[in-house]
Amino acid sequence: MNKSELIKALSEEKKLHVDDATRVVSAFFDSIKDALVAGDRVEIRGFGSFKVKDYEGYTGRNPKTGTVVEVHPKRLPFFRPGKELKEFIND
Repeated sequence: MNKSELIKALSEEKKLHVDDATRVVSAFFDSIKDALVAGDRVEIRGFGSFKVKDYEGYTGRNPKTGTVVEVHPKRLPFFRPGKELKEFIND
């Protein structure tokens, strides 16, 4: 499911206009992104949690050419599914 399919499903299930459903979905995702950028952890009970992990820089190697490359530090989003979501998927 992609974002447009989610918007369509929300508008059909809750009988909303597509524009209203688009605003709801966009506000939801924007709120999660803003919280992660601010360094906060986002937890949706029964679904999972999002957080940002910091990775330090390191010296790597290009496997194709063998040249040494410097990998810069980075921050990446990380999702951890909740217990209820795991159980739902496995039942």
